Amino acid sequence: QVQLVETGGGLVQAGSSLRLSCAASGRAFSPYYMAWFRQAPGKEREFVAVVSRDLATNYADSVKGRFTIARDNANNTVYLQMNSLRPEDTAVYYCAARSSRFGGTRYGENYDYWGQGTQVTVSS
Repeated sequence: QVQLVETGGGLVQAGSSLRLSCAASGRAFSPYYMAWFRQAPGKEREFVAVVSRDLATNYADSVKGRFTIARDNANNTVYLQMNSLRPEDTAVYYCAARSSRFGGTRYGENYDYWGQGTQVTVSS
């Protein structure tokens, strides 16, 4: 019954910005971690950023300094502000969540719930 829905993807030029949103709903649910992953065609799913319920954050080296993850606990919503976008950022971006504190936060297999993804395309 838990559902995550991503919005905000699109087609932009290199150097532009986008903000992705992900809202969790369906039942009483307060995930400890909410995260963003991405997957480009022919590539493995890749960790992007994570935020805990107490608002601690962590980022992949490839996006550090350009992307910012934020969370609205009252509405179970997580955001990804993406600045200075590059063609290599092109991918389907997925929102993920989990209730447990156990396990590494950079691995998709440690998350329980996933959105269906939103496409981000950055042209050169």
